[in-house]
Amino acid sequence: MPLTIVRQDITKMNVDAIVNAANTALREGGGVCGAIFEAAGRQRLEEACRGLAPIEYGSAVLTTGFDLPAKFVIHAAGPIYRDGKSGEVEQLRSAYRNSLELAKEYDCESIAFPLISSGIYGYPKKEALQVAMEAIETFLDNHEMDVYLVVFDAEALAVSEELLGEVESYLQANYVEEDVELRRKEMKFLALDHAPMATRRVMESVERATLEDLVGDLDEPFSTTLLRLIDAKGKDDVEVYKKANLDRRLFSKIRNNRDYMPSKRTVLALAIGLELSLDETDDLLQRAGFALSHSQVADVIVEYFIMHGRYDIMEINAVLFRYDQPLLGGS
Repeated sequence: MPLTIVRQDITKMNVDAIVNAANTALREGGGVCGAIFEAAGRQRLEEACRGLAPIEYGSAVLTTGFDLPAKFVIHAAGPIYRDGKSGEVEQLRSAYRNSLELAKEYDCESIAFPLISSGIYGYPKKEALQVAMEAIETFLDNHEMDVYLVVFDAEALAVSEELLGEVESYLQANYVEEDVELRRKEMKFLALDHAPMATRRVMESVERATLEDLVGDLDEPFSTTLLRLIDAKGKDDVEVYKKANLDRRLFSKIRNNRDYMPSKRTVLALAIGLELSLDETDDLLQRAGFALSHSQVADVIVEYFIMHGRYDIMEINAVLFRYDQPLLGGS
């Protein structure tokens, strides 16, 4: 765990293995395949592939990465798309599954995939992405590995136009250039400075009481709050960190270190994994020193999903990706 969608040159990914969307002859092709051969060192990669060819659609083989940052290249032969009814789905799923199993066999902790078969092989991008995510998520249900899906075209992410329209409407209604709540607090303290002495004393007393209540609530370490919420929601650790798309090692660090303070996107991922309400999410964020802000596009998008009880983190990340916002989860 986890699965992360990125925009990046796959030949520059610092992972244990990258996947080449290969042809069955394992010869240099165009697009991503050609870029991988060039970056690895064309002659040496050709020689390594020559002894492994040919392979069948849906299968995968492994070579050294040579001059690439990645230790290995896994060559996976995705299908040529015909009509979607000629075995392409299973062949594409097998290409991902066999690549992941091969990475596991070679003790890889991280792997990066392109969107296999979605180029000159003509597989529709939305359908190709759906197969990729299903195959990867199925593997991650039982294995630990950091998996990256390199996607350059945001349109490839399968998000319904209806959902995008609803999110856009919510953004238009709730996004502001300035954090109104923060400004309200600033104005309150400014008014306090100019208030009569008696009024100031009353207001200061109220502020002290409120602050004492807040500090009292925040005395509980983040990790303690997290464990309490997991129990209260009737979930277990594995269920939560997988649903939150978090790396097991990161979750363990949060769980076992009372002083560890996670990033904001990690807290939001945990809120999704726990299926928290908006009030519960606000409380969890406060304990890590954060708050949802209507001046942050990503915050408003996540708020929309929580408000509507939609806790599929991949769906949320697909929308965040479309808006070029940081994704939730990760390592």
